[in-house]
Amino acid sequence: MKGTSGSGRVKKALEPTGRVIGFGKKSTLKRGLDPQEHLALGRALAPLRDEGVFIVGSGMTFHNLRAFGPQSSVAAEEFDGWLRETASLDAGERDRRLTDWTSAPSARQAHPREEHLLPLMVVAGAAGADRGKLAYNGKILELRLSAYHFG
Repeated sequence: MKGTSGSGRVKKALEPTGRVIGFGKKSTLKRGLDPQEHLALGRALAPLRDEGVFIVGSGMTFHNLRAFGPQSSVAAEEFDGWLRETASLDAGERDRRLTDWTSAPSARQAHPREEHLLPLMVVAGAAGADRGKLAYNGKILELRLSAYHFG
């Protein structure tokens, strides 16, 4: 499976094992961009974790290139805070909130389109009952960005 951007680099580094599935904007998103379908895709892949397959999602917690910079710092903080809270919830509540992500504070300002958010939903679906843990939290051009891992 071809990875894109960040997931492609991770996959290439781990490729000798043949145990990596990468999800990025172009390679693995389903038409219609339905969050429920992407969570379901992750749930379908979940058994692969028991076989030692590393499932990677590539995207960003803020991806509005027309507003990328300090002028969007409040929106980035609001959405990123909601996403940090959501990732750490039990699977049922996490999936409910991810399905309704457009209701989150500053959701559409952070993601005018959801292509860079949906890979997180695939990974969250594959996580099963595992709660998300914050792997990175920092700022780029005054925009709050986070990364998560499950398991």
